[in-house]
Amino acid sequence: MNYFLSNIPERTQKPRSSGFTMVMDKGLSLRQVEDFLEVSGQYTDIVKLGWATSYVTSNLTEKLKLYRDAGIPVYFGGTLFEAFIIRGQFDDYRRTLDKYQMDYAEVSDGSITIDHDEKCNYIKELSKQVTVISEVGSKDVEKIFAPYKWIRLMNAELEAGSWKVIAEARESGNVGIYRDSGEVRQGLVDEILTQIPEEKIIWEAPQKAQQVWFIKLIGANVNLGNIAPAEVIPLETIRLGLRSDTFDFFLNQ
Repeated sequence: MNYFLSNIPERTQKPRSSGFTMVMDKGLSLRQVEDFLEVSGQYTDIVKLGWATSYVTSNLTEKLKLYRDAGIPVYFGGTLFEAFIIRGQFDDYRRTLDKYQMDYAEVSDGSITIDHDEKCNYIKELSKQVTVISEVGSKDVEKIFAPYKWIRLMNAELEAGSWKVIAEARESGNVGIYRDSGEVRQGLVDEILTQIPEEKIIWEAPQKAQQVWFIKLIGANVNLGNIAPAEVIPLETIRLGLRSDTFDFFLNQ
């Protein structure tokens, strides 16, 4: 840091398994990636190329190299996995991961329906090849899961080989663990945390109010995802109690 302040919460150091910031790249240019890495790379743990944007991204190999050279893992969004699966192209998906030298992959079923045992089999198979992050929850606002089902699905996917599970919210933050207004389903989150270790969950939290809520619930080192590139520095100040939303929260801890 540039100067000393007392009563700043201690942040875990990279590479870390808690206090994780997952950033969503929705189509940054190579120059934008370079600028992003200069400003926010030290606070970014992993980057997701949102949904299936990698299919239409120019200079994809060059973009992946920029992230890797900065020491930041990158992976394709889960919707790309689903696009391959629904077309019966799982082996093609695996070859695509190899072609682009991917170390991580996301397994999700937010846009299509996959039998959960089958989904867990995909996780098992892919975990032999890459580190798997799986996503629980639907992108359909009409599909609301009971807490026990979230817990059951998360546990099963972790047992199948997922490194971490993502709690679905979309890039907009208005489905899954949130109401359509963006408000957190507090009872759901509380129930999940009674059974699933907090360090195993990445909470998608694209909105500032959602980030603040989770930081106040779990602490500065909560895992948060779907963070916009321009919001990484603002999020770090929220984590450290250096923004009005959490300004008093850490002073007496």
